[in-house]
Amino acid sequence: MILTDQQILAEIEKGTIVIQPYDRSCLGTNSYDVHLGQYLATYRDEVLDARKHNEIDVFEIPETEGFVLQPGTLYLGVTQEYTETHATVPFLEGKSSVGRLGIDIHATAGKGDVGFCNHWTLEISVSMPVRVYRYMPIGQLIYFTVQGDVNTFYNRKLNAKYNDRTDKPVESMMWKNTW
Repeated sequence: MILTDQQILAEIEKGTIVIQPYDRSCLGTNSYDVHLGQYLATYRDEVLDARKHNEIDVFEIPETEGFVLQPGTLYLGVTQEYTETHATVPFLEGKSSVGRLGIDIHATAGKGDVGFCNHWTLEISVSMPVRVYRYMPIGQLIYFTVQGDVNTFYNRKLNAKYNDRTDKPVESMMWKNTW
């Protein structure tokens, strides 16, 4: 079941959903709008290797002129909002207005875990050049109820790779996995 606006507000009041900064006007019927943060990143290497630490270059989106995203480049972005989810499963989806500009905000990582506490890293790609701006609406969080008890919340997992709080994009930590 997806939480409605009233249920999201109730969870915020209980402290089981945290959104900072929070703006009541961003609460929709059954979602909360999030915004592009001020940082983007690109990978340094042209060929990425799943077994190595692929380093990124982080840069600020210019405040007034924005930044033109180019097709064929994977950009890592970040939400302006820091979120915590302690009793529901958050899903991040792009806004339809963003999709209609040819912007995809995530390749595969649209689902969060119960206990995720951080800014969301976005995996941004575009189908044609498009100018983006810091703090523009970029996506929406949808919250799903959880059936059953949770043994290990994400923020308490010993092997959780994305627990360090940051307002900058975070590169893939696939290299920390063993296989």
